[in-house]
Amino acid sequence: MDIPIISEDTERARLRSLEQLAILDTPPEARFDQITRMARRLLGVPMSAVSLLDRDRQWVKSTQGLDMQNIPRSQTVCQTTIARAYHHPEDPMVILEDARRDTAFADLPGVAADGGVRFYAGYPLYGPGGHPVGTFCIYDTEPRTLDSTQLASFVELAEWAQRELEHSDELERAARIQRELLPRHEIDLPGYEVESSCVQAFAVGGDFYDYYRVGPGAMFSLADVMGKGLGAAILTASVRSALRGVTHALSAYGEDRPELGRAVAAVAAQLAEDFDRTGTFVTLFHARIDVDSGALDYVDGGHGLAMIVRRDGTVEQLRSSGLPLGVIDNDSWEAQHSTLHPGDMLMICSDGLLDHLGDIDGEWESVPAFAAAHPSPTRLLAAVHDLAAVTPPLDDITVVALRRHDC
Repeated sequence: MDIPIISEDTERARLRSLEQLAILDTPPEARFDQITRMARRLLGVPMSAVSLLDRDRQWVKSTQGLDMQNIPRSQTVCQTTIARAYHHPEDPMVILEDARRDTAFADLPGVAADGGVRFYAGYPLYGPGGHPVGTFCIYDTEPRTLDSTQLASFVELAEWAQRELEHSDELERAARIQRELLPRHEIDLPGYEVESSCVQAFAVGGDFYDYYRVGPGAMFSLADVMGKGLGAAILTASVRSALRGVTHALSAYGEDRPELGRAVAAVAAQLAEDFDRTGTFVTLFHARIDVDSGALDYVDGGHGLAMIVRRDGTVEQLRSSGLPLGVIDNDSWEAQHSTLHPGDMLMICSDGLLDHLGDIDGEWESVPAFAAAHPSPTRLLAAVHDLAAVTPPLDDITVVALRRHDC
């Protein structure tokens, strides 16, 4: 059997799909182990596995009868199964009745060794975008065949592994709910232009943004919860709800211009137990703008990615020394102040944009340069989406831009 070749562009897209699953090097899970145990009993083979193919290795998520978790990619039969999925998508399964008789595999260490693999059957498992990222496979140390009933059972087990890999229903529902929690309507801010977007790297993410009117002003928030996936998404919803709840409660007691440091401290106290139990934290930029004057009050809780692009093209970085929420119990935050003059643009982003622009070790000079090069919310968000279209992000890219109209 010839080993098909995967182009570099295709391989990059495939590895990106694998990255999006966020499953590499995770602990064993009963839902996958149940499949590999079933395969041994049902098909009468001594070995079975669910594995993922990374850039240089095959990593085994679940195995029965194999005492290994990492195998050099160049030494695996599964790389052929992955490649075949691209070249023969109508028939992607690879079956070797006796691997020693195939010159493409006879010299592989796992085949050539005494008592090595003789029989192999592999079926590709797919990630986001339809890219083959792993395999469900069975092995035997003796040559053998699969009859039609066994072959059908093998394919059904592979389909079961695929469903477990995807979590499609749960992720789709979670992603839909998360999208619904973002602002759904244009905010009523006469004299201002607002644009916002979250380009998610995964089905669900750990970023969120929010904005809404409170009295004569408007609140703007952007937060990034440590971590990815469903756990981070649940915490983002909690932070959003707590921020809104505290802000509206203060407004109900006559504070149309709530003291932001006190509001953030109240949110941190409310969620302190959640942060402690989950071992996580959240960076937050939380601001209020007075619509008439452009006065801007803000608290930065370890976020560090907010700035004002002035009308003359200069960039003012909105810095503060506040820590992320969840790092220290009973911490406090102090509000800082600036002003959005006519023609100025407030830009808040997550570190996904910083990563995507290629900054390293926390140096973020390219972010202000990027904002200054696109000094309107519409142009800025279009540029962000153009970036993400060329290279899908490895982390969520969230941006909120608010520009005060020229007089």
